[in-house]
Amino acid sequence: MSKLRRALYTSLAGLSFGLGIIGAFLPLMPTTVFMLLALWLASKGSPRFARWIRCHPRFGPPIVSWETEGAISRQAKYLACAMLALSMLMIALSVESRWLQAILIPGLALIGVWLATRPEPTQGVCADPSSPESVSPEPAMSGKASTTDNQTSCRDRLSTQRSSR
Repeated sequence: MSKLRRALYTSLAGLSFGLGIIGAFLPLMPTTVFMLLALWLASKGSPRFARWIRCHPRFGPPIVSWETEGAISRQAKYLACAMLALSMLMIALSVESRWLQAILIPGLALIGVWLATRPEPTQGVCADPSSPESVSPEPAMSGKASTTDNQTSCRDRLSTQRSSR
């Protein structure tokens, strides 16, 4: 891959990651979409940046859960469904066009049903699904312990990679 293409992927990954962080604080900006896009772009342009995203203490575990299991945490489901319900209410109260309401409200409801039917994470999450120890065969006993182990594992792998350069 050319250096220009790699730089473009990496730059777009950084931009997408930044937009994802903004989305964590602004209700109208989606976080998940930008984080998944950032990871995809980073995997094309900078595997190191992709590993860093997977190892991020806040954004890494949900991304890895999605990659490895197609799973969404219960808390994320509740929050997303609550925001969808609020959006449907706002559309019902503010959009005057009945045909537009008839399209948007059922569409958002279907997204909510889809979200609610996604599995919840069941395995201990390691932030690098390509590593052999990436998926623990045992379910995580506690989210806190799993996150701590995940962060330690990530730090160890990243420091080993840095020292080998």
